[in-house]
Amino acid sequence: MGYFVTVEPGVNLYVEDINPRGNKTIVFIHGWPLSHKQFEYQFNVLPAMGYRCIGIDWRGFGKSDKPMSGYNYDRLADDIHTVVSALQLENFTLVGHSTGGAIGIHYMARHNGYEVSKLVLIGAAAPIGFTKETANRLLTETLNDRPKMMREVTNTFFFQYITGPFSDWFFQLGLEAAGWSTAAIIILLRDEKLDAELQKILVPTLIIHGIHDKVIPFAQAQQLNQNIRNSQLIPFQYSGHGPFWEERDKFNQLLIQFIG
Repeated sequence: MGYFVTVEPGVNLYVEDINPRGNKTIVFIHGWPLSHKQFEYQFNVLPAMGYRCIGIDWRGFGKSDKPMSGYNYDRLADDIHTVVSALQLENFTLVGHSTGGAIGIHYMARHNGYEVSKLVLIGAAAPIGFTKETANRLLTETLNDRPKMMREVTNTFFFQYITGPFSDWFFQLGLEAAGWSTAAIIILLRDEKLDAELQKILVPTLIIHGIHDKVIPFAQAQQLNQNIRNSQLIPFQYSGHGPFWEERDKFNQLLIQFIG
């Protein structure tokens, strides 16, 4: 089931709600510059096992509206809070990948972990995002040749081999975003840090990170693990930045075990 939730006047977020009658709810927040569709290989499995899976496209990405403003952690976290409130979600697991993990961290701090019982961070872009050098290069490419930028992101994203058709599919996910929102998030990842948020996370937290990650170094996962109380770090030995696909069976099983 897909529908839109209004998060502010004139801005509607797309929500994919699979198995709404499931016993336990998992909310998925995608990474930059993708959409909820990146979690296809979780949505194939988890709803059939009784879980309600909710994928949210951030503003500016996927099927959501693409306003010119609102690309900061406060607004992005508030958008998630608005969706959670509109759907009257309770006691759910929040799963965030890459920038989605950073948004999830800020949600926990800004909204006191509202209705979140457990947190899962996958290759989270925190406590810092991109280095200034990487961000400026990506920004220049985004503003001048966004398809080239997205192709390079696709090529560095995975450790394991991906087929040409899969690469094309992944590439197209990134191009569904607006150019301006793609650029705005690069600036956010360059300029904002989330160190102060980590101590405010009080729920059990599972940190999953590929040891071959070329987008967000594995050392950042270790830093998260050191600073988030009641957290556990699981290295994925055969993954880059996409363990939800590269080691999807292991990932899905870990997620099930963690949720309980």
